[in-house]
Amino acid sequence: MPTRIVPARLSWSSEHVPRSDDYDDVYHTTEGGLEQARQVFLAGNALPERWRQRSNFTILETGFGLGLSFLASWQAWRDDPQRSTHLHFISTELHPFTRNDLAQLHAQWPELSELSAELRHHWPPLTPGFHHLLLDGGRVTLTLLFGDARETLLQLRGKADAIFLDGFAPQKNPALWSSEFLALLSQHVAPGATLASWCVAGDVRTALKNAGWTLQKKAGFARKRHMLVGAHGADAAIAPAEENSAVIIGAGIAGCSMAEALARRGWQITLLEKNAGVAQEASGNPSGLLHPMLAKDDNLAARFSRAAYLYTLRLRNRLGVQGASSGILEIAADSADEAAQQLLVQTYPEDYVQWLNRAEASTLAGQALAHGALHFPHGTWVSPPDFCRSLLEASGIAPHCNSAVATLQHDGTHWHALDVKGQPIASATHVILANAAAAQTLLPQVELALRQIRGQLSYLPSDSLGALDDLRMSLCGVGYVIRMPEQTVIGASFVEQDIDASMNATECPAEHAENLDKLHAMLPTLKLATTPDQMTGRVAFRTASRDRLPLVGTLPQVQLKEQHTLANLPRQAGLHALLGFGSRGLTWAPLAAETLAAQLNGEALPIETDLVRALDPARHHLRLVRREANRQ
Repeated sequence: MPTRIVPARLSWSSEHVPRSDDYDDVYHTTEGGLEQARQVFLAGNALPERWRQRSNFTILETGFGLGLSFLASWQAWRDDPQRSTHLHFISTELHPFTRNDLAQLHAQWPELSELSAELRHHWPPLTPGFHHLLLDGGRVTLTLLFGDARETLLQLRGKADAIFLDGFAPQKNPALWSSEFLALLSQHVAPGATLASWCVAGDVRTALKNAGWTLQKKAGFARKRHMLVGAHGADAAIAPAEENSAVIIGAGIAGCSMAEALARRGWQITLLEKNAGVAQEASGNPSGLLHPMLAKDDNLAARFSRAAYLYTLRLRNRLGVQGASSGILEIAADSADEAAQQLLVQTYPEDYVQWLNRAEASTLAGQALAHGALHFPHGTWVSPPDFCRSLLEASGIAPHCNSAVATLQHDGTHWHALDVKGQPIASATHVILANAAAAQTLLPQVELALRQIRGQLSYLPSDSLGALDDLRMSLCGVGYVIRMPEQTVIGASFVEQDIDASMNATECPAEHAENLDKLHAMLPTLKLATTPDQMTGRVAFRTASRDRLPLVGTLPQVQLKEQHTLANLPRQAGLHALLGFGSRGLTWAPLAAETLAAQLNGEALPIETDLVRALDPARHHLRLVRREANRQ
C-alpha cells in the first residue's frame, strides 16, 4: 500500500504565527515569514543576481511549509527583467497543508494574492510522490516531493543551483539536519551552487563542511544574530546555447505531448505524421477516460499512473480541453473486488478517490450498478483529437502530415528522416519516435518488446439512448461507457496481435456484442433496444510493451555486452523513444513526454529515479542481450 500523507494541522502560536503541533515549532519568525524568506533565502543565495542570463535556474528547498519561500522567489523572479528563461523550484514536505488551510494562511500576505491563488488552483491531492506543477504559463515549475525527505531526495534526479536549507529547528526535527541528510542533499547541487539557512548550529556547519561546502556567517534576520551562507565548488561558466532541435515522428497524443513539452522549452520542432491529419490512429478515438490505476502493492505502474493522472488533469485544465466535471466511477467486478477496493482507498485522500457501496454509487451514477465502485471525483472523459489539437495550438507547431518516414540516418551530429525513396524529409540533432508499432520497423535491431492490441469501440444508436438518460457520469470496470454531448461510446474489445500481424480495421459484430455484454455487466437492469448488427464503431490498434510500462528515454546501442546495466550502457546519441502506452496513452503520455523533455534539456526530472529506470526503453533490449549471453 502507498504511504499515507498526513496533512499538517493548522495551529497558531500566542503571537498568531502559524505553528506545527507535531514538531512544537513555528513555521516562521514573529517578525514575518515573507521578509525572512527574502532576506535569508533569496539574499543569502545572491538572488536575483545569480539567475540572470541563465536559461534555467533550479532551487531546492527542505520544507515547503506555507510556500512562502517559493512565493517570494516566484515574485522576485517575475519582477526581474533580467530573469532566467525558466525557474524550477523543488521542495520537500512530509506534512503538506490542505488547499483550504493554505488559503487561510496566504490571506496574511495580500501582496502575494495573485501568485498564491494560482498555486492553490494547481495544488494537488495529498498523495505520496512527486507532483510536477507548471505555473506562470509554464515558465515556472514547482516540483513537490511529498513524503519523508530522506527517502524522496534519494529518488530525485537533478542538480540545484541554490539550496534553501529550511525546516523546523534541529532540536525539533533532527533528521533533516543530520550529517547523513546534509550529505544526501549535497549530492543534488550543481557546480558553484550556493546555500542559505537561518540555522548556524555547530553540528550543522561541521556536516556541511564535510559535504564540500565553504561556509560563512552573516548578520541574521530580526532577532537572529547570525545566518549561514555557503558555496559548493567553483562557479561553472555559463554554457553557450546549443542547437536544440528535434524531429518527432507521430502526431498522436504522445507526439503532440512531446511537441508541447519541447516547444515550451524553446526547442525547434518538426512534427511528422504519415496520415493526412493528427490523431488518426489510436488517438483518433472520439473519447477516452482520464483516471489512474490503483494497486495493493503500489507498484511502479500504479505510482507512475498516479503522478501522470494528476499532471495530465492539470495540463488538460490549463489547455481548456473539453471534458466532464462529474468524475468517474470504476465499478467492482464482484464482491471480492469490492473488498479489495475498500482496502485500496484507505491511504488516499477523498479528493483523490473514494469508495462507495452499491447504493451510494448507483445514486451518484443515476443508474443501478452491479456493485460498489471507486469514485474518482476529478476523473473525466477527454476527446484525444481535441487534446492533440490543443497541445499543438499551445506549442505553435504546425505538423507535417502525409510525411511517412521509411528510414533514419545519423551523420555524427544530425539525424535525418528519409522517405521511401531515400529523400530527406527533415533533419535535427534529436529524433523522438512516438509512432507506436511503426517504431519497430525503423529500429529492427533493437528489442522494443512491443505488441499490438486491437480495440473496437461501439456507438450506441440514438434510438436506444433513452435508457441512459439518467446516467450522470462515465463508468468503467469490465468495460466502459462515456456519455458525450453528441454520442455515447461503449467499449472496448482487447485482442492481442503480433507487431507484424496484418492490422485488420474491419468492424466485427462479435466485438460489438462483447461491448454490449460488458455494459450490461456494469448496468444489470439496463434495457437497450439495440442489437450488435445495428451498431457501428471504430477500430484502433494500441501498442503496449511486454511489461505494460511505456518506453521513455534514449535508445541503446545495438552492440551491447552482458556486463552493461541501464546506468552505463552505450546509447544512440539523439535517438529517443516515447512508445508503448497501450490503452493508457491519454493518462500517461503527457508526463512521459515532460520527463523525456526534462532529460533532453538537462533539467531535474519530474518523476522518481526508480520510475525513470522502469520506463527506460533499453530495458527489454538489455534483457535480450543477457538471455543470448546465457545461451552461449
